[in-house]
Amino acid sequence: MNMIARSTTLVVFLSALVMIAHAGGSLPDTRDDLTEKDRARVEKVTKPAGQFEKAERFERMAAGAATSTKRINADAFSHSSANLEFEALERFLLGNGLFRKDWVSSPASTQASDGLGPLFNARACQSCHIKDGRGHAPARVEDSAVSLLVRVSVPPGKEQQEAIADGRLHAAPDPVYGLQLQDHAVAGLTPEGRVQITYEDVPVALSGGETVTLRRPALGITEPGFGPFRDDLMLSARVAPPMIGLGLLESVHEADILAWADPDDEDGDGISGRPARVRDAQGEWRLGRFGWKAIAPTIAEQSAGAFSGDMGLSSPLAPDHWGDCTEAQTACRALPHGAQERLGAEEVPEDLLDLVTFYSSHLAVPARRDIDDPQVLAGKKVFYESGCASCHRAKYVTRRDVDDPALRFQLIWPYTDMLLHDMGEDLADHRTEGLADGYEWRTPPLWGIGLTGTVNEEATFLHDGRARTLLEAVLWHGGEAQAARDRVVEMAKQDRDNLVRFLESL
Repeated sequence: MNMIARSTTLVVFLSALVMIAHAGGSLPDTRDDLTEKDRARVEKVTKPAGQFEKAERFERMAAGAATSTKRINADAFSHSSANLEFEALERFLLGNGLFRKDWVSSPASTQASDGLGPLFNARACQSCHIKDGRGHAPARVEDSAVSLLVRVSVPPGKEQQEAIADGRLHAAPDPVYGLQLQDHAVAGLTPEGRVQITYEDVPVALSGGETVTLRRPALGITEPGFGPFRDDLMLSARVAPPMIGLGLLESVHEADILAWADPDDEDGDGISGRPARVRDAQGEWRLGRFGWKAIAPTIAEQSAGAFSGDMGLSSPLAPDHWGDCTEAQTACRALPHGAQERLGAEEVPEDLLDLVTFYSSHLAVPARRDIDDPQVLAGKKVFYESGCASCHRAKYVTRRDVDDPALRFQLIWPYTDMLLHDMGEDLADHRTEGLADGYEWRTPPLWGIGLTGTVNEEATFLHDGRARTLLEAVLWHGGEAQAARDRVVEMAKQDRDNLVRFLESL
């Protein structure tokens, strides 16, 4: 990003902080849900690991009582939280049906399932979150981007900068193409374009004579469906992330996340994580937790955004029946929608959105494997000593006052701080979103990452799916993670192998 763009981002960020302060929207800096006795217990069990000769207590149960201990196979990410009661399990199964359902265009005989598009990326949630897991980038130019989407926007004007700073806008939409490229359309309508990704080989020499060949993606869009793209159009490819453990992440107390924030790097360790502050559907300032840039504060809003942007389906939190279709796309907005008064005001009425949100909140994290294996323990030591744990924070205890008993007061091991970090030039998309600049990404949780290939053999890593292996993902790290990445390059091959073995056990 050039200096002008970075300066614009800084102005937006500082303006947002002023507006938050004036609005009384500060977030709590201490946990207000614990007694002193509970507080002491939480501090004790969430201390970073200090010894690596044996596994820590409770380490196998990555999601506390919600952890799934079922057989490991391709369905490993599709089980419900183990501590759901019978009535809650019924809601989970209903939500599962909706998550898997293929929506159709309007009008249709299947009246409760129509309203798709008119522009869309997928017909079902499961199409992108394959078996509730991670998506993948196209491996070849001719491959379809079935579980990868592209965010689009243009440089914001003054009023749009103010709206972004005030939390009323995430990015400046393209006047024609909106905020997301939809590469599918209903019959009779032209898709917005075709995603095309090419790769350049990037060899990286490691100590001991080993070489790893990375692939650098070049993102493009061909076959524009609604006129030529602007020269200043900004693009950002996004692979669908795994769905497990989301309700537990939403239940982490804000103070436990803010405790790790150090935007000015006052401790001098090179790590300067920033919290993403966003406005929720009620207009209140909240902590952003979900999405690659942490622009969604809740699972419900993340789900509503996906229904709208990915499938063109309206819901109470995103009520436009035509999704991301802009006013300039008159042919799109002239087509019928699927909202029916007898079923609700939107295509995905409140009760259906609630079921999908509940399902998404209770997809279980699988139990850890091989936690006492000497190579895994050695790799865990490397993980900590290399600095990986500075951002991928291992442990939290969820809020004591969460309404849902399955999520309440659980010791969890997600390996994320849920903060925004500058990841360097190689991973930059040069596109601001909310308060995140073009270099920043939210630290993704690592729990379940070792089962990625078991759930989906084609799954790839990082925000745009460029990394085919865990080691490739590590080697792409830069910015605040550059020092940790360099340690991995320079360490003995056995230490690198141990690190990967540890990640595979998560």
